[in-house]
Amino acid sequence: MSRNLHGKTIIITGASSGIGAATAIECAKAGMPVVLNARREEKLRQVAEQVERHGVNTAIVVGDVTDEGISERMLDAAEHELGGLYAVFSNAGYGSELPVLKTELDQVRAMFEVNFFASLELVHQAARRLVEHSKPGHLMMCSSCLAKFTMPWHGVYSATKAAQNHLCLSMRAELAAHQIEVSSVHPVTTATEFFEQSARRSGKGNHSDVLDHVPKFLIQKPERVARAVVKCLRRPKPEVWTSALTHTFAAMATFSPRLLDFVMRQQMRKMNGG
Repeated sequence: MSRNLHGKTIIITGASSGIGAATAIECAKAGMPVVLNARREEKLRQVAEQVERHGVNTAIVVGDVTDEGISERMLDAAEHELGGLYAVFSNAGYGSELPVLKTELDQVRAMFEVNFFASLELVHQAARRLVEHSKPGHLMMCSSCLAKFTMPWHGVYSATKAAQNHLCLSMRAELAAHQIEVSSVHPVTTATEFFEQSARRSGKGNHSDVLDHVPKFLIQKPERVARAVVKCLRRPKPEVWTSALTHTFAAMATFSPRLLDFVMRQQMRKMNGG
């Protein structure tokens, strides 16, 4: 049975653009008040205006997801400003386009801090509050299709997303008795500024190699992911996939590591101009 989301507050990190902003607007259409988090206040306020046009209230919490105490600030905003916590969509994250051997360990740790540990902290604290008050809820992390397989130059990013996926699967079983759903979201290549930022972090200017090598039919708009997130909030399930083809490939790659190895080697040849 579909769940009525009207009046149920959701926290969304990385909400100033891309998937986060699109999801905030889609949640607003479903009647959900939204706590918006990101580092860019001006962008957040622009998203808040779009959200509030749909007749729901917002709260803005500006800051990096790794800032001390920011998870508590978001949760307090949901409880004290918007009537109580129901859902979390931990979406903030970033990537890079570098071989593992050219990625310094401090860069690896920094990416895990944002993509994994900050997500863990937020859903961990949210779950504790929901359990303490005997409230149902739904915790979600924006993982990636690369949680199930990886590609050259994306090993570290893939590792952070795989860690998110495993955490969600475990918490889903552990929290079921408390009526708390947990889901991971696995988008394919999404047309956002994520790739420009990834390229800049990798010393490539504003141009990402990813978009040159991904077939156009596998590049999606953030609104497609947003609709899939809201659909999962209405009808909870363990994982959200926005491409049946990529989901099938992920299953095949798990079943046959040699297939994945072949695809990765072919991809590496293309990247090297072979």
